[in-house]
Amino acid sequence: MNRFLLLLPLIWTCKSDVVQPRTQKSEGPVVSVSTPGQTAASATIKFSGYTWTVKSGAGMGPGPNTWAEQNAWVDAGGLLHLKVSYNSATSKWLCAGITSTENFGYGTYQWQVQGPVSTLDKNIVAGLFHYSGPDGYNELDVEFARWGDSAKPNVNYSVYPAAGTTGKQQRITTEWAQSGGTASTHRYIWTENSVVVKSMNGFYNDDTNLFFTHTFVPPLSVIPTAKMPVKMNLWCFRGLAPSDGKEVEIVIRSFKFTPAS
Repeated sequence: MNRFLLLLPLIWTCKSDVVQPRTQKSEGPVVSVSTPGQTAASATIKFSGYTWTVKSGAGMGPGPNTWAEQNAWVDAGGLLHLKVSYNSATSKWLCAGITSTENFGYGTYQWQVQGPVSTLDKNIVAGLFHYSGPDGYNELDVEFARWGDSAKPNVNYSVYPAAGTTGKQQRITTEWAQSGGTASTHRYIWTENSVVVKSMNGFYNDDTNLFFTHTFVPPLSVIPTAKMPVKMNLWCFRGLAPSDGKEVEIVIRSFKFTPAS
């Protein structure tokens, strides 16, 4: 595994950073109508025009962790909330994850994130990614994580090779310090020849306030070719409790997919 550490200057501009209230938005029979602390009425939610399956169950990876349906919900403003919470009755930390019911191929993927993802606890991971397996192949990632070590960089971008190849995972990392708010945009452009990652401070559909970019290209990177589900999760590294003992919540303002032309 190749790893690089890049330190780049940050530019910030003020953008809207208001979190919507935690009421549910009714969008048809597939939408969870639960609120945190209640049992979800359905295993799927609607977000940004797509249907997503909500992860639930104990002893499941990554982690292993316990995943709770009630920890992923869409509020009245259409924003997706992901939460790591503590269940005092079972003495377990509960994580959140969703997976698209649709597979996506080459194109541009963009997430607008509301939340202090640059200052997550060292044992908390937030992921925005593609994955179809087998493990170690067919995966593209943007992950906010220090992997249990507060000295490690907090943003990780990965490209795993196409299944059936002898390629290896390629990863690049950067240290990022949010300032002036907690709005950020993260994007990757996936083609048959490359994967370009970009991250911006603030909510933008262009490269305004770009604080990081990198292009993964052959021969180091063997670009995945399979259409895959998109996933988003918030979880505990190696199943460890947050070192500060605090619950965590982030908000995904939007997810946008633009197919390659």
